[in-house]
Amino acid sequence: MPVRNLEFAEPFFAVRIICDEASYRISGKVIVLNLAEIPIKIREQELGALQSVILKDVTIHNVVHAVAVERFADYGDGAELMARVRKHWPSAYEVRGDDRLRGIEHYMSPKIWIGQYGFSMYHSASVPLNVGLHRDHAFCPVPGFREIHTQIMGFGKMQQYLEQDIDTLYLEELMAPGTTHRPMYDAKGNYPWHQFETITPSIFLATEMLPEGASAPARDVWPD
Repeated sequence: MPVRNLEFAEPFFAVRIICDEASYRISGKVIVLNLAEIPIKIREQELGALQSVILKDVTIHNVVHAVAVERFADYGDGAELMARVRKHWPSAYEVRGDDRLRGIEHYMSPKIWIGQYGFSMYHSASVPLNVGLHRDHAFCPVPGFREIHTQIMGFGKMQQYLEQDIDTLYLEELMAPGTTHRPMYDAKGNYPWHQFETITPSIFLATEMLPEGASAPARDVWPD
């Protein structure tokens, strides 16, 4: 199916998967994330693999595999929306049971898997977030797990550390709406210690990519 609507972020955002479209019309402001190795053509420019951008009222070309997030620009400063999100989405700790998330104002949408790709959204409500440093993804025992994050609303920082110690920060990328941080994993799927930290209350899209031979955890499989 060339264009598929995903409901995991409803009723707040519309999310679509776009595959094998020679051209696709963007209406209004839309965040587009390219999941293919082949660049997406945007007039005289290109959107490379695992890069994202905000587009408005333009036709894009050569779309092999992309995600489009709509309606993010409909909410002004977003405070009222985020209050509604906190009532609608459970805390990430309730869903995942990860001890570093206990007592943290961090909420998550349902997660949906399309083949080897998993999609979910997170709302980070407090500043600072203090979500804790981590580097392992134990639910995926097969080497080569990949994950990126795309900022939808608010502002934050993706931070990398030499050790499990906040004083060993060595790389920090600012995250604004439409931004996807550079991949931080190596060829074998190894990660540095890292965390997302809020500058303002935020919502971001997490895109998980399983290697061949791995399957989605049963706890994360939601009806599609």
